[in-house]
Amino acid sequence: MAEASGNIAVPGAEPDINGVAERTVSPAPLICIDCRYIRERPSGIGEVVQALVDHAPALAPDLRFLLLKHPEAPAILSGAPNVTERTVTFAANGPATMWMMSRLTDLSQVDLFHAPSNILPHGLTMPSITTVHDVMWLKHPDWAAKPGLRGRIDRAFYRHGLRHALNRSARIATVSQATRDEIATIDPAAAERTCVTSSGVASDFRRLAAQDGGSATLPALAGRRYILTVGQYAPYKNHVAALEAFAMAFRDDPGVALVFVQRQGDGAAALLPRAAALGVADRVLFIPHLDREQLIMLYNGALALCHPSLYEGFGNPIAEAMACGCPVVTSNVSAMPEVAGGAALLIDPRDVATIATALHRIASEAGLGAALRQRGLDRAANLPWIRFARANVTLYRQVLAEQREREVDRTAMVPAGLFPQPAASAIS
Repeated sequence: MAEASGNIAVPGAEPDINGVAERTVSPAPLICIDCRYIRERPSGIGEVVQALVDHAPALAPDLRFLLLKHPEAPAILSGAPNVTERTVTFAANGPATMWMMSRLTDLSQVDLFHAPSNILPHGLTMPSITTVHDVMWLKHPDWAAKPGLRGRIDRAFYRHGLRHALNRSARIATVSQATRDEIATIDPAAAERTCVTSSGVASDFRRLAAQDGGSATLPALAGRRYILTVGQYAPYKNHVAALEAFAMAFRDDPGVALVFVQRQGDGAAALLPRAAALGVADRVLFIPHLDREQLIMLYNGALALCHPSLYEGFGNPIAEAMACGCPVVTSNVSAMPEVAGGAALLIDPRDVATIATALHRIASEAGLGAALRQRGLDRAANLPWIRFARANVTLYRQVLAEQREREVDRTAMVPAGLFPQPAASAIS
């Protein structure tokens, strides 16, 4: 899409010498949002950025938006008239972004830069906002890092990027109150610049009329009830505990299966030997990828979502499951109780027996499952993405207003007579 001028007429200008009022025209502020996490294949951060793209331009028609996108992104991210899109080929979370961003893509006309995922590029000359999803790289780096040299490099890179974001961002936006509280503990100086822009859930995650979604999506689930676990395979996701709790809860019920949807990796190699040792390997399914509608169908057909994560900045699967009327069992730590909002069974993620008891209760107590489904639907209805986008637009306006005030202050500090005006007689 060609870039629109976005000029805004400013009323109240002085009349010219012929007595005709002139209208000064200034360009609308330009907000650059780094959208390179949006791909054809969904991801948690991509969902967050897509929600911003879907709503922010319409919420702020007086602002212009420059969207930096990945070569594998959809052809058009937004059809809004105040949006321009530019493809950027280097990685959103790589060295080129961290240290050479402003040299590799032209940001000279940008008034505000929004970094959507924890790290802020160096060398930016305009104010910036960074969305911080969590501070795991500062608090629990071993839960995220790969083993060996690659893990040590990743740890140094992300810790530096997050520290830089906390130090240099005009505003830090967190997707939960829990993450804001952690930032206040880690870096008290950043707390006053940190605001909560709570994450949400898309409206297409919904309760379906027919609840046979599991067998329709996976023939192997025909005639079976199942527990669902969604998320990438990583140590902090605690999938081993989910597996062990399932085996404990349903050891004597072969009609119940466990389905792992690991959207960014295949943990089967790590988990299958443990499943075999527990005697449930024939009842555990691993799905590396599903399209969105298939995932919605799985949520709808599940007995429960088992999400015993050790740490989350938000926890998208919790909100997605609740929006689909799927009962949720999740952890009582970090942001998960906040997201669940009283609509889930909370467990100690390190206590397998407690997780197993919660799963068994949902499967065996019909009234409990029905109550959790309704409470989850009610809770998810209070997590619309437009609220998240509106909160971010408010931050944009605050930072732009502060920048204008600084510019006015700098102008006022210029000594009188430093730039003499032409004499009246010189105007013909």
